[in-house]
Amino acid sequence: QVQLVESGGGLVQAGGSLRLSCAASGRTFSSHVGGWFRQSPGKEREFVAYISSSGTITHYADSMKGRFAIARDNAKNSVYLEMNTLKPEDTAVYYCAAKWGVLTTRASEYVYWGQGTQVTVSS
Repeated sequence: QVQLVESGGGLVQAGGSLRLSCAASGRTFSSHVGGWFRQSPGKEREFVAYISSSGTITHYADSMKGRFAIARDNAKNSVYLEMNTLKPEDTAVYYCAAKWGVLTTRASEYVYWGQGTQVTVSS
């Protein structure tokens, strides 16, 4: 069992930066794939990035490439999302997720989810 708690969201001006953190409980978190997703009102949950259990493989949605960076520290049971050059369209609730096994961008395949943290980017 893994429990996830996100933090670091907030209000930022366009062009600014935020760093989201996801703290995990459970001794096996270092064996899980870590993912970040986001959801805006009226829209489906959208893939943002994932990172392999070892941290050696990362993948991003096209619109986040070059602006966002995912990282993890297994010693701290944590996954991070550094977001730079933020745009108003990045406004959403951001969710941390985890799963065993295969790397995937599909939200339906992630088993564990945090409660989400709101990111609002003003123009």
